[in-house]
Amino acid sequence: MDLQPYSVRTDLALEARELVADQYKNNIPGVEMDVDEEGGEIKVTTIHVQNEEGSRALGKLPGRYITFEAPGLRRKDTDLQNALATRFAQYFADFLAKLNIKQDAKVLMIGLGNWNVTPDALGPIVIENVLVTRHYFELVPEQVEPGYREVSAVSPGVLGITGIETSEIVHGVIEKTKPDFVIAVDALASKAVERVNTTIQIADTGIHPGSGIGNKRKGVTKQELGIPVIAIGVPTVVFASTIVNNSIEMVIDHFKNETNNTRFLFGQMENMKEHERLSMVKEVLEPVGQDLLVTPKDIDEFIEDIANVIASGLNAALHQAIDKKNVAAYTH
Repeated sequence: MDLQPYSVRTDLALEARELVADQYKNNIPGVEMDVDEEGGEIKVTTIHVQNEEGSRALGKLPGRYITFEAPGLRRKDTDLQNALATRFAQYFADFLAKLNIKQDAKVLMIGLGNWNVTPDALGPIVIENVLVTRHYFELVPEQVEPGYREVSAVSPGVLGITGIETSEIVHGVIEKTKPDFVIAVDALASKAVERVNTTIQIADTGIHPGSGIGNKRKGVTKQELGIPVIAIGVPTVVFASTIVNNSIEMVIDHFKNETNNTRFLFGQMENMKEHERLSMVKEVLEPVGQDLLVTPKDIDEFIEDIANVIASGLNAALHQAIDKKNVAAYTH
């Protein structure tokens, strides 16, 4: 039986590493990881997939992935949002430096996703809140103060709305505006409910629109566009199979705290690895059409908050004139 359709679906490199860590005894060849937990409630994990061996192990393209985790965002804590935006700005500015992107390099920002569907509207909402400056450089360059770079932005919609592949729209815009690099923002999928709307990933590998829901389109990548592409994503959905699998694991853990003899309750399921159990759940749910995409009921508030965090962090990271140590004043 081909189990590929039942593989774990996640867009996060951090989760991909978690899935195979035990198999490699936490020492995955071709993969380096660094964890920074000095930010209080904010944990930052940097994963460097160095070569093809590491890429095959994780199922992720070679490159750098930075993941910010802030579970406290669910409390709608304004101070935490500002702290995350500040930390995001500092890491993103350093990320650009490591890619040898100059401080005056021109950038095109792309808000991927469908603005009519809230869980998929992250990209367009971020674009609404970023500081766009290209028209000033074009029309009144003498009035642009030092410390700002040329930023343009577009939300190209989705294939179902426009009838045009996103990459084709982006190609056309790049041909006319000639940016030096691209930042693409999109919604992702996670394998863990607790990471939905509380996690941000930065990657220098580009992005494939629709990949989070298993509907890959032509990539927005350096290979396709000819210039560096930085992807920013937030998991906004999980699959029903993921929730079922997590629930089974929690039930097993609960009964283990109550009794030492749980084998008669769960049988072989207790000894199954996570990906094996998830494959079994998917095998049951998908044929009957029950492996739904699920998002929290208060997604409207969460998506606005996390989009503002990203937009504020980007504004500070891209423009020297904005203080990267305190971006609260630039949070909409």
